[in-house]
Amino acid sequence: MIQLYGRQYHRLELLRHVGDISQIAGAKQYQLTSGNEKGTDAVDFRTGAGLNFTVLPDRGLDISYAEYNGIPLCWRSSTGDVAPSYYEPEGIGWLRGFSGGLLTTCGMTYLGSPDEDEGEALGLHGRVSYIPAKNVWVDSRWEGDRYTMWVQGKVTETTVSGENLCRTRRIWAELGTTKLHIEDIVENLGYQDTPHMYLFHINPGFPIVDEGSELLAPSTQVTPFDDPSAEGLSRHAVCEPPTGDFREQVFYHEMEGDEHNHVYVALVNRSFNDGQGIGLYIRYHRTQLPKFVQWKMNGEGLYVIGLEPANCWVDGRAKERERGTLEFIEPGGRRHYEVEIGMLTSNAEIERLAAEIAAIKISSESGNS
Repeated sequence: MIQLYGRQYHRLELLRHVGDISQIAGAKQYQLTSGNEKGTDAVDFRTGAGLNFTVLPDRGLDISYAEYNGIPLCWRSSTGDVAPSYYEPEGIGWLRGFSGGLLTTCGMTYLGSPDEDEGEALGLHGRVSYIPAKNVWVDSRWEGDRYTMWVQGKVTETTVSGENLCRTRRIWAELGTTKLHIEDIVENLGYQDTPHMYLFHINPGFPIVDEGSELLAPSTQVTPFDDPSAEGLSRHAVCEPPTGDFREQVFYHEMEGDEHNHVYVALVNRSFNDGQGIGLYIRYHRTQLPKFVQWKMNGEGLYVIGLEPANCWVDGRAKERERGTLEFIEPGGRRHYEVEIGMLTSNAEIERLAAEIAAIKISSESGNS
């Protein structure tokens, strides 16, 4: 059954009410045409249940804007959407095209702070979000009473006599739902072991991020990244009001999973809309993404909380190599990642997830005692 507008419908019953399914939901392709975004391909998704989002195939199939019933879900930076031709790989040049958005992917062969690894100068956060996808496929289909919409494509990070990693990404959502799914498969098409660093940079913004908004997470340990982060450790899970000269804070979380090793993390605003509440949750698999990074930036205009499941930390590839934690993909090898992003539309839904997360933490603590 399809849940829409407070009712449940069978496929044929629903279709009798419309001339085409695009009246209710769908995925629409188009191209941006102005300024430094000009020529960038885009795909708009509507699930029919209030969740709308935009995927940019030319920016590594990342997710640009997203909203629920007209409420923005993610922080958008001053750069706006930027075509991949404007990529500046040196130092922190990556930031000149970092629009924020619901998802910016970091990696695939390096990410984190600029550094030098075995004589190679590496900039901020890697190349993958600036590489246009090939073999892009936008489509939809019915399977019984389920109507699924998707975009799929391949992004290759490669160079002569070096790495050759190919990532196939599929982003999909179903009619009548308030969640989306991301599935990535990264393959080593080359003939040498290749460093692999990978992070999903998910960026909730106002009004989910607001004074008093809270991070819900099954964290068993939280470690500050640097001195400003250490000063804010006691309040890492609570949002401040927009603050002048706020110094960004980064925290490394060790997470506990449920019985299926899934980790649930949410950013929630219980005060939204006179106490109705709203939140954004993510679900990922701990064996695929064993690390979690929280980026707290509560500055003026820079008002965002980054929720970042990853296979590494963010202090650069040289540090990962030095620690002996740098991952590699062997020739012919592949890595599989799945992430779900969804809505919490009321305080009742928020409290249900909060109780589940609390139960996971209690189970973990009793198991370790």
